[in-house]
Amino acid sequence: MSGKREITRADIIDVDDYAKSRGEYKKRVSEIKKNRRVEVGPFATFYFENYDTMWHQVHEMLHIERGGEAQIADELAAYNPLIPRGDELIATVMFEIDDPKRRDTVLNQLGGIEHRLYVAVGGERVMGDPDPTRENTSPEGKASAVQFVRFRFSPAQIAKFRDPATQILIGIDHPAYGHIAVMPGAVRTALAEDFA
Repeated sequence: MSGKREITRADIIDVDDYAKSRGEYKKRVSEIKKNRRVEVGPFATFYFENYDTMWHQVHEMLHIERGGEAQIADELAAYNPLIPRGDELIATVMFEIDDPKRRDTVLNQLGGIEHRLYVAVGGERVMGDPDPTRENTSPEGKASAVQFVRFRFSPAQIAKFRDPATQILIGIDHPAYGHIAVMPGAVRTALAEDFA
């Protein structure tokens, strides 16, 4: 892991050079992501982001869209806010339901779920702050299948998070989707590196 908190223009490699080694980059980030994801209930998955996952995402967007230099600033503005700054964890939460009809039915029941996501550190809940720049729930009450959530921790909570004796839970307490998962040790170890 890099430990970096921001992707700069200097971190962006040439799109053709990226394309030549794209398979290697994908394999590397896949290994990193293995210990940065937690499934909560039957179809919600928390993917905890960091510099490495966002660096890869920026390069994937540049590779796919081929927008050149003009695109780089936009991608950095979009993805840098998803890199933890030392006192937080940031997750992309995805509601993954393959069947489109079932997905619509479920998401229509999950309005407001962006305010019901938490990480519990030794029984103390750290509620997630949803991304205020997006429509997380439509005016009709349908939740987005993808949510971006920031969990801010106090110094005491960070110390407890790092203590292997403390139980860490990830949960959703929405009336239509109430599920909790214990954070696996390997994930906890990886995420502890996100704290300064």
